[in-house]
Amino acid sequence: MKEKILAINPGSTSTKIAVFAGDENIFTSNLSHSVDELSGLTGFEGQYEYRKKVILDELNKAGIDISDLQAIVGRGGLLRPIPSGVYAVTDAMKEDLKKGWEESKHAANLAALIADEMVRTIPGARAFIADPPVVDEMEDVAKLTGHPKFRRKSIFHALNQKAIARKHADAVGTPYEEMNLIVAHLGGGVSVGAHKKGLIVDVNNALDGDGPFSPERSGGLPVGDMVKLCFSGEMSRDEIKRMIVGKGGITAYLGTNDAREVEKMISEGDAQAELVYNAMIYQVAKDIGAMCTVLSGDVDAVLITGGIAHSQLVIERLKARVEKLAQVYVYPGEDEMSALAMNGLMVLRGKAVVQDY
Repeated sequence: MKEKILAINPGSTSTKIAVFAGDENIFTSNLSHSVDELSGLTGFEGQYEYRKKVILDELNKAGIDISDLQAIVGRGGLLRPIPSGVYAVTDAMKEDLKKGWEESKHAANLAALIADEMVRTIPGARAFIADPPVVDEMEDVAKLTGHPKFRRKSIFHALNQKAIARKHADAVGTPYEEMNLIVAHLGGGVSVGAHKKGLIVDVNNALDGDGPFSPERSGGLPVGDMVKLCFSGEMSRDEIKRMIVGKGGITAYLGTNDAREVEKMISEGDAQAELVYNAMIYQVAKDIGAMCTVLSGDVDAVLITGGIAHSQLVIERLKARVEKLAQVYVYPGEDEMSALAMNGLMVLRGKAVVQDY
């Protein structure tokens, strides 16, 4: 009998769930949450109860018997920095997720808590997280910034970057731990990571103002000008944070975070849209080049992934800038649900060791 696994991936305005039987996806649902629904919820408790209920209701409606589940794997939230891998949900992890909620406001923090609550009603089932956004394998030299008051943090699309890197390694028949790869995830946020023999030794903080700008994030901004803005009284602290994450990047320039809409604008002759889009591609290419130096020029492949990797225009222009560094492979989309489930499956089959948080 195939192992039954539920994957849970809460986002800012949606909750994705998927049920797997072994490595076969037998049910998927993307539960959208309107702004009105979410605005009426009070803090962590409101979000937690609401999302748990919609998950259970959706599974019940689909005829999924949760008592058949052997594992529930949630997308990890903004925890303390930890190495890559699969982690059992523990009391210490839950406390950190709850404490971090009000500061981070990251919906991913809810996944492990919901998974843990659900398995308590299922004999023998286990709750895990896998490759959360805070995976930290950065070399010490990569963490220094230029001033001891600041330290570079590893917050990025770890789940998808690891999954795509392993997928590519399998495709070419070489162990991931024996390859040097550069992986660029292009989505609502952009992260570019240097994968050195199975470890992501350097990567931009894709959440909090570092690296290339993206459809809704500012990326790195001129520090001196940021200091002036912060003390100008023009914007509040929260407004500045929203400027960096949520209302930055393409959204700030063009009023949309939809790459398809931007490409439509370009096709209609919008010169500003063309310039902004090219600038984003330019900055991604610059970071890929930087990660090439991190790997001392020894790069087996450059992998492009994420939702924007579906764009032929982006891929063509990005390839034109980086294809001389190494062969470029494109893995469009982000199959995070499969990545979560496969991590749980590896544990159930004894192919992965559960890490301690």
